[in-house]
Order: sequence, then C-alpha cells, then structure tokens
Amino acid sequence: MSPPVCSCAEQVRKLTQQASVMRREIKNLRQQMDGAIRAHKKQMSSLQSMLTDCKHEDKLQSVSKSPSEIKQLLEQGRIQTVPIGYISSCFAVKNGTPRQPTICSSSRASLKIEPSVFNNPEHSLVGLEQYSHIWIIFLFHKNGQMNYKAKVKPPRLNGQRVGVYSTRSPHRPNALGLTLAKLEGITGDTLHLSGIDIIAGTPVLDIKPYIPDYDSPKTRRDDTNSEYRQTSPFTDSQMPQVMDLDEEPNISGTSSEPSSVLRVCPAGPSDFSQSERSGSSDVTDVLAEVKNYVKQQQLFTESPKDKQTDSPERNSLSTNHLSSSSLKFGCEDYSTIAAWVRAPPVSNLDVRFTANAEKELKEFVSCNSTDRTKPKFQFLKGPEEAVAAIKGILSADPRSVYRRTRCQDRLFFFTLDTADITCWFGDGFAEVVRVKPMQS
Repeated sequence: MSPPVCSCAEQVRKLTQQASVMRREIKNLRQQMDGAIRAHKKQMSSLQSMLTDCKHEDKLQSVSKSPSEIKQLLEQGRIQTVPIGYISSCFAVKNGTPRQPTICSSSRASLKIEPSVFNNPEHSLVGLEQYSHIWIIFLFHKNGQMNYKAKVKPPRLNGQRVGVYSTRSPHRPNALGLTLAKLEGITGDTLHLSGIDIIAGTPVLDIKPYIPDYDSPKTRRDDTNSEYRQTSPFTDSQMPQVMDLDEEPNISGTSSEPSSVLRVCPAGPSDFSQSERSGSSDVTDVLAEVKNYVKQQQLFTESPKDKQTDSPERNSLSTNHLSSSSLKFGCEDYSTIAAWVRAPPVSNLDVRFTANAEKELKEFVSCNSTDRTKPKFQFLKGPEEAVAAIKGILSADPRSVYRRTRCQDRLFFFTLDTADITCWFGDGFAEVVRVKPMQS
C-alpha cells in the first residue's frame, strides 16, 4: 500500500478557519472589555454621587444637632477634626525626613489654609506675622496602620523600650504630631516655613503661635527673681561682676586701661559651700548667654573719640557697630513675639483673701492625705499650692471683655481642683470671699 498523501490545501483551509474563530473571540473579548469599562465608569459615578450626598447629609446633621447634643459630644471628646490645610514640604516620603525640626533647619515647607475652613482664609492669619515661630499640630497620616503599643523603641535609644508617652513616636492611640517651625513669611492664605520635619501631604489640624513667655520654662515669670536667688550659689556680696555695661569691651586685647577690661570673676571653692553648688548650672547658663551677648559684634555705638583714633581694630569695627537698644539677650536672641504679650493692655490685678476665705481654704488637705474628715484636693498638694494657683488665675483677670467692661455684676465664680471659689473684682484688685468644697 502506498502512504497517504498530505494535501496542503486542506491544511491551509483548517488554519484559516482557526484564525477566523480566534478573530471572533478577540472581538467578543474587546466588546466585553468595553462593556465592563462603561459599567465601571457608571458605578464610579454613582459612588461619587452617593459620597457627595453623604457629605451633605453629614453637614445637615451637624447643623441640625441641638446645642445640648453638641455640648455632650464635646464633653465626651467625640469631635470630628477637619484639616485646615495640607503641608507642601521638601520631604516627599518618610525616608530621609528628619525626626526633629532642629536636625535640618534649612528645610522648607508651606501651608495653605483651605478655603473650605474659612470663607476668607487670609483673615485667619492676621497678626501671625508678629511671631517668629509657630506650633503645628498635624496627623501622622503615613503610619500605615492604627496599631499602637504601650512601649516603643525610639531609634536614638538603639532598641531600648520606653513608654510611648515619654517619646515622640508617631504610633500613638491618637496619631497626632506636634512640631515647632520657623515662620519665614505669610503670603495671602499661605504660610512659608523652615526647619520643618513634616512630609508633603500631611494634614494639619491646627497652628498656634510660639510664645517663649508661656511655652518655655526658662522664661515663665513666676517669681523668677526669688527663684534665682534660691538656686544661685552666690550671695549678693559674692555675685561675680560679669560685665560693666557702662564700659567698653577690650577690643584690642590689651589691659593697660581698666575701663576696657571685660571682667569675669569666677568664684573659688571657698566662695560657696557644698550645699550651694547645686545651682552652679544656673550660673553656667547665665554666663553662656552673656558670652552670646558679647559675640553680637560691637556692644555700643562708636564715640567721637574713637573715630579719631587710627587703630585698625577700631576702623574695622566702625562699619558694623550696633546700638545697645538693638541688642538681643537670652531667649530674645532666638525668637520674637508680639509686643502685647509682654505689655498687655490689661494690667495684672492684686489678689487678696478675706479672713473667712483664708480660714476655709486652710480646711482643705493635700491630695496625699488620708484624713477623710476634711475636704481633700485631688491634684493640689495643699492650701499653699491652691493660694498660688488662685493668685495666678485671678491676677491675669480671667473674665471676658464683656464681663470686665459692661457687666455690673462683679462677682465671679470658678472651680479649682475640688474647691468652688467665689470672688469679686474691684478697681485693680480681686478679692476671694469664699472657698467651699465642690458639690458632688
């Protein structure tokens, strides 16, 4: 028998049929893809409209809530935060972003206030230009998860575990961050910042001005003079004469004239006892500030007598002299604040107690006391702390402008710890008339 002969025409026909079937399948797949794309677009449009409707409903519900419901939500801490803006930063991702703002003072960022927060966002920034630094409260939006632990491992501790609240870890029960930034300028509704440690796209919840008088412990003015005297290792007679401001510093380095010598007289071991050495760090801080003060070029303007001298040192300093009024000392060398912070239009009040109020206040016992027969503070450590707290509160006049200027009722009530306090305001003073335990 002869072998079967393969027909080429038959093979071509079969391949042609297969190609036709494949073309039809591809056409069907394309039609299905087009239909799926159209259905997807329709679904996305529907979802977008539903989300828009939900937002409107939420706004209507928030507006329609009664004042009592809003008050209850606030007291429970159940508030809905709304970002006031989003950071535009030189750091796009977490990697490479400094963990603290002081690490990279040259970093730059900007913050634009959202028009959805205020109708005129630029109005909310009026007066902020008087400050050099601001606090920024933001959200750690790149945590990736909402999990958190009571103990964390900060990078600088090299694996050592510490409590999360003793660190600035972003993984917290409420993923809120706080940073201090330098305010370079304001343009309309946009803040220009430097020394930032926030990545781009970070939601900002609030901003507040940095005021060293309130925010820095070193500049809080609660009897700072008496406190310094208690911690200083020197008595008045032993206090070193750091610098005579009526005399010129010794620019040329010679000591031929006593008036041109900068005298720093450190105390020896015999000048203070062992118990007084605990305050040596305070004097070190003061001397460091004086050193920085002296470094600010020439201390005083050049006198006519100095102009007549041919000393090259005098000539080199004559081009960049400063007046004593333009020099900055201490915290003022690093920050500026509005003038009204240190010189407010409302003066401090004198605070006094009636004999009855003093007697009632002395009835309170410390929070650590076990005496159950007397009223007890929950946080304060005794009547002395309560007196200091009351004086601090009332000396700043806690009343509103309306109550201060228009209301004829001069009585004022407030609660401090577990004490209900009644006082009244006179011209330049506030007097506490009653201190009673808070009713449970």
